[in-house]
Amino acid sequence: VQLQASGGGLVQAGGSLRLSCAASGRTLSNYMITWFRQAPGKEREFVAAIRWSGGGTFYADSVKGRFTISRDNSRKMVYLQMKRLQPEDTAVYYCNAKHPRGYESWGQGTQITVSS
Repeated sequence: VQLQASGGGLVQAGGSLRLSCAASGRTLSNYMITWFRQAPGKEREFVAAIRWSGGGTFYADSVKGRFTISRDNSRKMVYLQMKRLQPEDTAVYYCNAKHPRGYESWGQGTQITVSS
């Protein structure tokens, strides 16, 4: 699986952005697609995840209620809709695809900067 993330940018606090993660290659059945982020000087952290088969979603407490992860099966796209963005959301965001058998792929990061 190859992943291509896009949609980052500069936004004011309180604003919204939508990230996209385009997948190509093998089928995504049974994959978990996850958004991670890494702020300068910090560890990479979990943001949100979605099961490609079944669509179950999971969120970090810090983004629950503000971010929504979704998928478009036909387009093999995963989206991260982000609302009420705050400066602490500033980070490089990465999408990840992982299969229970251990296959794993990372997309390139996309920068989000939230100004106060």
